Amino acid sequence: MTEILIAQRGKGLLREFNTCGVLTASDVHVAERLRSLGGESNDLVLFAAALAVRAVRSGSVCLDVRRMRDVTVEDLTEEDLAALPWPDADAVVAALRVSPLVLGNGREPLRPLRLVDTDDGELLYLDRYFTQEQTIRHVLDARIQDAPDVDESLLVRGLSQYFSDAATPDRQRIAAALAVLKPTTVIAGGPGTGKTHTVARVLALISAQFTTPPRIGLAAPTGKAAARLQEAVDEQTLELGLPEGIKAMTLHRMLGWMPGGRFRYNPGNRLPYDVVVVDETSMVSLTMMWRLLEAVRPDARLILVGDPDPLTSVDAGAVLADLVDRSMEAPDDGRLARVVAADLEASTDPNETALSARELERLRGGVVRLSRGRRFGGAIAQLAVAVRDGRDDDVVELLNSGDPALSLSAPQDVSALRRDVMESSEVVTRSAEAGDALGALAGLESHRLLCAHREGPYGVGHWALLAQEWVASAQGRRFGPDEWFAGQPLLVMANDYEQRIYNGDAGVVVTRQDGSLAVAFPRGREARLVHPSQLSEVQTVYAMTIHRSQGSQYDAVSIVLPEARATLLTRELLYTAITRARSRVRILGTEESVRAGVRRQVLRASGLRREVRPFGG
Repeated sequence: MTEILIAQRGKGLLREFNTCGVLTASDVHVAERLRSLGGESNDLVLFAAALAVRAVRSGSVCLDVRRMRDVTVEDLTEEDLAALPWPDADAVVAALRVSPLVLGNGREPLRPLRLVDTDDGELLYLDRYFTQEQTIRHVLDARIQDAPDVDESLLVRGLSQYFSDAATPDRQRIAAALAVLKPTTVIAGGPGTGKTHTVARVLALISAQFTTPPRIGLAAPTGKAAARLQEAVDEQTLELGLPEGIKAMTLHRMLGWMPGGRFRYNPGNRLPYDVVVVDETSMVSLTMMWRLLEAVRPDARLILVGDPDPLTSVDAGAVLADLVDRSMEAPDDGRLARVVAADLEASTDPNETALSARELERLRGGVVRLSRGRRFGGAIAQLAVAVRDGRDDDVVELLNSGDPALSLSAPQDVSALRRDVMESSEVVTRSAEAGDALGALAGLESHRLLCAHREGPYGVGHWALLAQEWVASAQGRRFGPDEWFAGQPLLVMANDYEQRIYNGDAGVVVTRQDGSLAVAFPRGREARLVHPSQLSEVQTVYAMTIHRSQGSQYDAVSIVLPEARATLLTRELLYTAITRARSRVRILGTEESVRAGVRRQVLRASGLRREVRPFGG
């Protein structure tokens, strides 16, 4: 049970929702501070303000007032939430429309809340996030009106060279052409659809359009993702003749983070790049996207890459998903149709689906979704798509189909899971003790146990301990709390740029030739060895949360689902877990839990994909 801190100043609704865990003490403190600063005494307004703070903390940009009850709390069920004294939404909106926190008090510029009308209901913003979202909207709308100068004949020759073996239609070829022709491109797609493969060819095609090598900046939201992007591009540099010296880095590093939260690159000092590529854009928060768009030169190409369907940034905003679904008024100069006419006109073939009418329209706004899975296919791909689309009947049917790639087991039926844990650990330990770092790392990726929760009977704490007991029993040993041992699986919890080790990196302790121990981390086709004493924040990992698994791939995954009533169990969580697997997915849970997870979606409220009408000027 998560410990709840109570804000002593909170009264009424604030106190009650804080006590049950919907609001934290910090949410209540902000609302009470607004009470004293903004001259507001209406409890409904202050409750909405606290929920708006909570919404940002939970990943939304704003509070969708009409859906204020759609919250997820790890220790509460849907029944628990429904029993709370939620105020009437109409009464909350009416109070907000006359609040000095929304309208201003006529004496000071303080206006910390912004109420926005949309066709789908009212949105309540903290002023900072409203401003950031509006800036993103305006920058993207301005960028989409321009078109880079392009030698079309040169582009056609390049597409034929780099996609010579592609059938028609080929969405990778469409995406590559789009990224050359548009100032801003969004390349979306699930794991294994070839996003990075396509980006490398995009860079080659764009470079061919320059008389001198363009300045290219590669970025990702995390050090782990940046390192993986660097490896992928390096592997193709010689083959494609890419400019030398292309370096991937975190977005913070690209923008030049400085103490105090300032950034070197900003609207007054733009990034020096001709091309900016951002990978894993689904993990980019609204604030970081705002800073990026303000810093990118208006004449530079911006290419945003990622999967819009899994769990998104832990900070506010699901910008990639918003951009994929956002309606944009974009001119059509006909160039894309001339360059890849065969792909746009082709019908569906067994390997690639033709673009729908809506997808063809989205191309005008620079948005394309890759669909052909190259990392995994068959039943796993079908299951992921069924979860993504919310088709719970199809999900259950696939899990019960008898396909060897999929299985649904009762939570207490752990025999197959135990076998997988012990077999993968045996491979890891045997290789690690022999000094075979690559073999140990391969064993580490053969199976991963994933949980939705951190604590409780369905949480990582319980299942990691259980898995460790299985391994200890099989190996006839006990693991001390401060002991390093060959075969020990580790998870890095913080970035260490000096060691080039990043938050989320998974490694394994191996024995060197001299008998000493080192921790091996995967780096492309090689292993990087680091002495254990050089690692500041790591933990032994026999299981991890689904959130932590993002960006990783395993041969097989076992997914522990909580009870159907658990609000943390969502479609996005299931999709993320399933798409970590290359060849096999096992779900430990009930059919009821599976269906509940498929039907329940994460609410990431924002106005970026809607037509908004700010209230009060």
